[in-house]
Amino acid sequence: MQPYLDLLADIMANGIDKSDRTGTGTRSLFGRQMRYNLADGFPLLTTKKLHFKSIAYELLWFLRGDTNIKYLNDHGVTIWDEWATSEGELGPVYGAQWRNWLGSHGESYDQMQILLDGLKNKPDSRRHIVSGWNVAFLPDETVGPRENAAAGRMALPPCHVLYQFYVANGKLSCMMTQRSADCFLGVPYNQASVALLTHMLAQQCELEVGELIMSFGDVHIYRNHFEQVALQLSRQPLVPPQLKFKRRPESLFSYEFTDFELLDYQAHRHIAGVVSV
Repeated sequence: MQPYLDLLADIMANGIDKSDRTGTGTRSLFGRQMRYNLADGFPLLTTKKLHFKSIAYELLWFLRGDTNIKYLNDHGVTIWDEWATSEGELGPVYGAQWRNWLGSHGESYDQMQILLDGLKNKPDSRRHIVSGWNVAFLPDETVGPRENAAAGRMALPPCHVLYQFYVANGKLSCMMTQRSADCFLGVPYNQASVALLTHMLAQQCELEVGELIMSFGDVHIYRNHFEQVALQLSRQPLVPPQLKFKRRPESLFSYEFTDFELLDYQAHRHIAGVVSV
């Protein structure tokens, strides 16, 4: 977890205080990177306890191509509730772009299936990419998330905008590019989510896991999280857990939460923080 803790310390020491869309205010840096060797353990934060169930169900929700929070709520996950309409709609957010990217003539592209086919059939390709930044469906910044979703636009623009995968020496690595990164609340979830996706793809392609690389544009800490970050930086990281699969599903889209087994997850107590909407 040291790369993450180093990033927190860097922002607090060297960041620029800025205004932001939510009105909360942030301390921000631009252009940072973290690297993890996934063979050394699953990068689930140990300096505060995280809810792995929420992380896993959100990823399964993305892979379903779903954009309504009902599936999440049915499994006790509420992390998207603040942005959804009264009917639970979020507009064409991640799941829609990953599984049903609409072309200029209305044709649908399943980016995840295309990625999987490419990794299996052309592992040395430099085009193993999934993008969430679909300009045609970005929200109107003059109205709120619910209004955008009701109008068929994304409730929020994607924060993790690009995933690129790389195969070498029988190992699968991923570099995820994130345009906006809430370092206290969001990034711990993001790194665990992309690590889980990399493990799933590696299993489906009969590969080992390699590196996880997180590349950030605007990486920031909200002003109402400064005390929580100081507490987190005072804690010593523990040994990361290991991720195991209980079975190998027939496809990337057939995984269930019960397929994942997190071994030896020990963490310091959870630290609460208010999300800025």
